[in-house]
Amino acid sequence: MSRRNAFTLVELLVVIAIIGILIGLLLPAVQSVREAARRIQCSNHLKQLALAALNHEEAHGHFPTGGWGWGWVGDADRGAGQRQPGGWVHNVLPYVEQDALHQLGSGLDESGKRAAHKQRVETPIATFNCPSRRRAIAYPYTISWNLINCDQAQQVARSDYAANGGYTYTDPSHAGWGTAGPNSIADGESPTAEANFSKLMAVADGIVFTGSLITMGEVRDGSTNTYLVGEKYLNPDQYATGSCPADNETMYIGDNEDISRWTYQTPMQDRSGVSTGRHCFGSAHANGFNMALCDGSVRSTSFSIDAQVHRRLGDRADGEAIDASQF
Repeated sequence: MSRRNAFTLVELLVVIAIIGILIGLLLPAVQSVREAARRIQCSNHLKQLALAALNHEEAHGHFPTGGWGWGWVGDADRGAGQRQPGGWVHNVLPYVEQDALHQLGSGLDESGKRAAHKQRVETPIATFNCPSRRRAIAYPYTISWNLINCDQAQQVARSDYAANGGYTYTDPSHAGWGTAGPNSIADGESPTAEANFSKLMAVADGIVFTGSLITMGEVRDGSTNTYLVGEKYLNPDQYATGSCPADNETMYIGDNEDISRWTYQTPMQDRSGVSTGRHCFGSAHANGFNMALCDGSVRSTSFSIDAQVHRRLGDRADGEAIDASQF
């Protein structure tokens, strides 16, 4: 009689156990490689946004303005200066190959503009989202009040990146309005508004804020020593809900913590249940957050960066020297 070769039950269990151990050992390495790739992609997104802002500065003579407030979205017919209600995201669109999106509503009457602006706010762009955090899709818009110059949307695009508002916190209320901005176009173009914009220009120390028109020459601490745009902190529980006050509008609005952050708060890694960092930079990455500087370079920065160094990097003209090895 011939004998049949086969595994015993014990041998089969041993093989399964060995395979399980190997998978357990390899899985963290695979996840680490994937996260490293996502972090590089995130850094590349910030590089594109920084270069877009620099191209804007070259074309218009100033960095992208912060716009008017969360109640407004961009208007293609209102230029790139203080008449523009939309914030930096709207203003860099032509420089990230999104000119058609930027021009939506151009030349139309008020009703046509509102409908076109709704189409824009519903349009996500991968460049504005960190792949370690969330996909570039439209997320729920749960706010009950309407944007002033845009039809109501049910879902909107959001950004994982925020411009440097500086060390000193400012918002549209510092220009004499509420945080939504002016109540009308006439209000935003009034002599009072112009005077308040000038007051803000004298107080705000960042690159992008309400009505900002910051030139490269005004970055007196040097372009290599000043933040331009970086990753923002967000509670992971609120990535997709639209319930965080610092992530509840659309990325196409004017000045607001959805698209601007400040350095008076220390940066944080995204943490479940923690919503106190609505004004600070941060990220979903484990080892730090990415920041683009005003020279277009991108630096990976530790969450434990010295608070004073972080403050100085947010202030464009405090005159305090920074050692590049400190961040």
